Amino acid sequence: MSWLHDTIVAVAARAGLDPADMEPSPTQKGALLDAARVAAHTSGERTNAPLLCFALGQAVARGASLDDAIAAVKDHAGEA
Repeated sequence: MSWLHDTIVAVAARAGLDPADMEPSPTQKGALLDAARVAAHTSGERTNAPLLCFALGQAVARGASLDDAIAAVKDHAGEA
């Protein structure tokens, strides 16, 4: 197992959620890491990377498509 997986399991247990619903797929991991890269490099502030990932998670939790949300980030940054 990995630190990320183990931490997701711990968070899910505390929140009463199924960890399988929280574990990102390999494709999602790559897309999120790329969005974090865009946030850090185009804004000049590394702290924007995790904050953007939080905002993306909030958007997806409310029904947005992760792909569409990440596309909006890239469009905004001029990386489309």
